[in-house]
Amino acid sequence: MAYRVRPAVVGCAIRPAITARNRSLEEIIYDISQAALADAGLTIEDIDGIVVGCNDQFDGRAISVMMASGPTGGVDRDILSTPSSSEHAFILGSLRIASGQFRTQLVVAWSPTEVSSMSEAQRLGADPYFHRALPLDELSAHALQASALNHVWPNAWVFAETVAVKNRRHAAVAWPDPPARPAAGPERWPLTERLTTVPVTGAVAMVLAGEPFVAERDFKHPAWLRGMGWATEAAFLGDRDLTAARALVEAARQAYTEAGITDPTTAFDVVEITDATPYAELIAYDALGLAPRATIAARMAEGWFARGGHLPVNLSGGVITFNPVFCTGMIRIAEIANQVRGRAGLHQLPGAQLGLAHAGSGFAMQYQSAIVLGAAQGDVS
Repeated sequence: MAYRVRPAVVGCAIRPAITARNRSLEEIIYDISQAALADAGLTIEDIDGIVVGCNDQFDGRAISVMMASGPTGGVDRDILSTPSSSEHAFILGSLRIASGQFRTQLVVAWSPTEVSSMSEAQRLGADPYFHRALPLDELSAHALQASALNHVWPNAWVFAETVAVKNRRHAAVAWPDPPARPAAGPERWPLTERLTTVPVTGAVAMVLAGEPFVAERDFKHPAWLRGMGWATEAAFLGDRDLTAARALVEAARQAYTEAGITDPTTAFDVVEITDATPYAELIAYDALGLAPRATIAARMAEGWFARGGHLPVNLSGGVITFNPVFCTGMIRIAEIANQVRGRAGLHQLPGAQLGLAHAGSGFAMQYQSAIVLGAAQGDVS
């Protein structure tokens, strides 16, 4: 897809685990929005439009964007909402800038844990005739996916355990004094407590700007959007091959074509994958072209995906460390933006120039997105 204007990320704020109980959801949204603006060195007066990603069921209110308009700065300012996933809010904000109709966008997403039952809130997203009656929630869908992968790949559980260990080692570097100790998650066979984590409250915000605004304000280290793609699979799990991710294959094809990537195994310095479970990360290795399934065992043995390896994945610790369910996809994008900007903190990869973010959400990763961000602008066309 040709861009009229090349978008860039110029500000980020990530709060993957918010434990303080003295802040309302409105205050959390205000805090994260202001933090992203401050990181960009801007104020709300510099923002043309706002896109939020929010889930009414998780928030416990109807049309949650109405509540969010005030704390994000949406009063008397163009604001849109997408309830499907947080990463879709980033995509929508990027497209608005790429159209040339907006110079800047503030993109905000959040995920509270105040509902009495996260499982019940997720169940409402399932079809009312079959899946909702099971009942089906996201963890159950991930467990079905893990079971299917174990069936066609008998050693998958061994590699899933290895992925979990890797990501938790990365988390120890990224979060030596974490805001919340990652808690072991509930078990759903074949997912053990070591392969899941409990949902936490979290929030993320990014400031996007077009090339003319970046030049005008002289931003020194923006993260340029080099390519993005997104696709959706069938909602009914029986209509899908849960051992593969066809939608992610298509999303990656779109992003790589746009970014001019011909060999993803050598193109990227750093990758963030939505590891809702380690099994999801294994599937993403293959779907993203980072490692065909037949090569994963050897590459993991060589430490390819670990810090210091050929292609480090989830230096932030990933979702298995902190799982703010609804906004974790956009957090993966923000993490790569920070790596490219040189602002990833303790888990910064020195010299990172090009990164890949995978955002997956929904039942067994129904929604799939791939985002390529780089320190160099690349060709607009």
